[in-house]
Amino acid sequence: MTAKNANKFQKAYLIICFILMYLPISLVIIHSFNSSRISSIWGGFTFDWYSKLFKDRQMFEFVYNSLILGILSSLSAAVIGTLGAFGMSSAKIRGAKTVEYLSILPIMIPEIILGMVFLSFFSFLSLPFGMLTLVIAHTAFCIPYVYLLVKARLAGMDKRYIEAARDLGAGEIRVFWDIVLPLVSPAILSGMFLAFAMSFDDVIISVFVTGVNSNTLPIKIYSQLKVGISPKINALCALLFFATVILSLISAWFAQKRSALK
Repeated sequence: MTAKNANKFQKAYLIICFILMYLPISLVIIHSFNSSRISSIWGGFTFDWYSKLFKDRQMFEFVYNSLILGILSSLSAAVIGTLGAFGMSSAKIRGAKTVEYLSILPIMIPEIILGMVFLSFFSFLSLPFGMLTLVIAHTAFCIPYVYLLVKARLAGMDKRYIEAARDLGAGEIRVFWDIVLPLVSPAILSGMFLAFAMSFDDVIISVFVTGVNSNTLPIKIYSQLKVGISPKINALCALLFFATVILSLISAWFAQKRSALK
C-alpha cells in the first residue's frame, strides 16, 4: 500500500468512526426540535419540548439526584483510589499482586452480580435504601478507575523527587502532600471525571440499591421504555451533550494555558 493510499484509508477510517459516534447524537438533537412525538415522522420545528422540560420539576429532581450521586461517589472514589494507589506503590508487602487484582475486581464483575451483592449486603446491615446506599455502591465500583489511572501515573513518576524530599527531612505525609499529590493530580482529575461519568450513566446497580425518593435520571429513562420515551428526554440529552462539550472546551483551554505557562 502506497503512502497516498494509506492516507486515504486513514481519512476514510476517521470519517466512519466520527459518523458512528456522532450520528446518533445528532439525530437525538434534531428530534428534540421535532413537534411530532414519533421520531420517524417530522412534524415541524418547535421548542415545545424544551419548554415542557423546564416545567417538569420531577425531571430536574432526577437530574439533581444523578449529579449529587456522581459528585459524591467520584470524590469518595478519588480519595480512596489515590490513597490506595500511593500505599500500594510505596509499600512492600507479600501478596501485593493479589491485593491489586482484588482492588480492580469490580471492573470485571458483571454489574448485575454487583447489584445483587450490594442488595444482600445492605439488607443484611438493615441500611435504608436511598442516597446513602447509592453513594456506597457507586463509590465501590468507581474506585478501580481512579486507582488504575493514579497507579499508572505513579509508576511513570521520577522517584528522585521523593528521595530528595526525604533527604531534606520531609515525612511521609509532607512528601505525599507537597510532591506526590501535585504530580498525580492530572490522573486524579481524569479518574474523577471517568468515575463521575460511570456513576451518572449507571442503571443496573442503581436499580438494586435505590430508594423511593432517590431515583436517578438513568432509572427514570429506563422505566419509561415500557410506556414510550417522551421527546422531552431528547431535549434533556441535547442539553447534557452541549454542557459536556462546553466543559470539555473549558478543560482543554485550561490545559493549554498550563502548557503555555511551563
